[in-house]
Amino acid sequence: MEIEEYRRHDALGLAELIRRRQVSREEVFEVACRAIEQGNPRLGAVVRTRFERARTEADAIDAGLPFAGVPTLTKDLLMAIEGEPLAFGSAALAEWKPPMDSTLVSRLRQAGFVILGQTATPELGLMGITEPRAFPHPVNPWNSGHSPGGSSGGAATAVAAGLVPLAMAGDGGGSIRIPASYCGLFGLKPSRGRVPLGPLHAEVWQGAVVEHAVTRSVRDSAALLDATNGMDEGGPYPVKREQSFLAALERPPEPLRVAVSLGEPLGRPLGTVLDPEVRQAVQAAARTLEGLGHHVEWADPPVDGQRLATAYLTLYLGHLSADLAWIARETGVPVSRLDIEPSTRAIARLGRSLPVRDYELAKRDWNAAARAMGVFHRRHDVLLMPVAAAPAPRLGELYPPPAHERLMSLLGIPGLPALALKANMLRHLARDALARTPYTQLANLTGQPAMSLPLHITAQGLPVGVQVVGAMGDECRLLALAAQVEAEVRWGQHLPRLLQDR
Repeated sequence: MEIEEYRRHDALGLAELIRRRQVSREEVFEVACRAIEQGNPRLGAVVRTRFERARTEADAIDAGLPFAGVPTLTKDLLMAIEGEPLAFGSAALAEWKPPMDSTLVSRLRQAGFVILGQTATPELGLMGITEPRAFPHPVNPWNSGHSPGGSSGGAATAVAAGLVPLAMAGDGGGSIRIPASYCGLFGLKPSRGRVPLGPLHAEVWQGAVVEHAVTRSVRDSAALLDATNGMDEGGPYPVKREQSFLAALERPPEPLRVAVSLGEPLGRPLGTVLDPEVRQAVQAAARTLEGLGHHVEWADPPVDGQRLATAYLTLYLGHLSADLAWIARETGVPVSRLDIEPSTRAIARLGRSLPVRDYELAKRDWNAAARAMGVFHRRHDVLLMPVAAAPAPRLGELYPPPAHERLMSLLGIPGLPALALKANMLRHLARDALARTPYTQLANLTGQPAMSLPLHITAQGLPVGVQVVGAMGDECRLLALAAQVEAEVRWGQHLPRLLQDR
């Protein structure tokens, strides 16, 4: 098998070739390793490989497993492999090794996947771009001057460039959907608690974080969810394992009631300016759904965008402060001496000064948004809206400039973080951090499933995804709709696109 042939298949396609003995597992393994070795130096997607250990593991895989012999990559964040480095994109954890596999990694092995390495993420997964100081920055395979997004930027680069057919990813505020949109991939964020985070974690960011993958095909995403979903021992959510997601693709959904929105309640308070290409993508997607027999009407989500953004960042600040305390405990290095980026340290200082009262009030605002969306879905089965306000930014465009970092360093002055919070600094942080991507946090806060569909390519040749949000627990309907749209527009003909320097 040559690399070009390997790139033409999704994960289930490769598994079928192996099952029929049209190609051996060994051939697939070797070509995947070659693809990474040849492509990664210019892509920057993979931060470390584990080829030799993976080769030994591949030899022991049961040939009857659904993904037997299929190569994948896990994210350098939360997805623990026992005794192997997991840096969370940070120099502070460069030598840290978890004591056990995460439940998700164990389930990947049980499904037959071969884990070849870990992909790049921003430090602690904090940004919608992937430009960590401790590791190389992945580039967008559609245009190497642009970002693949974040925090699963390395994963999206790897899949869009054909290094692996699917790569594991996580989403705490859009970190699956944003890179999927920027890189022309399918990206599903499952419902809260659908995929376990144990045993090292119970819930992350108060349940906002959910792990899954970026894929080229809908069927890969559905089959993967069949293999990984369901609570593990001690998990905080009573979500039982289901085996229905791939089966949901066998027939198109009944005519759906589709609400279409340009996301103005979410973006307007943050000063978001919607790119005309994104507007065009949403409008075209609405016409496609209408042509497929669905009832389409314009309706905005019933939420206060400013309150939602503030609530999201409040929990974000509190968790970051706790994360640094955890890193200090794990590494034995005091927080003040951790090797972390200046912006990370500054935001954590705000988190240390955050009143517990404000933290709890923010969580109540999450609940209010979830209740409002529950009522919304009595009338509308799904919500169609943008993933991001614009196509992929240029590399370096959104990273905090030195002047901004110097200003943030003033938060080291005793008492200043508390004063900054009283002066409503969270409002300014929201505009800086979320103005370009204000539409994805809603589903994280409410717990709803949401997906990015690769439905548009700009005149400049950059992909633009369109987001579809479903009711809590309604992944089957979302996946069935995605498969119907995929068959209609045949987005796979555009994937993967090889790296082109422009």
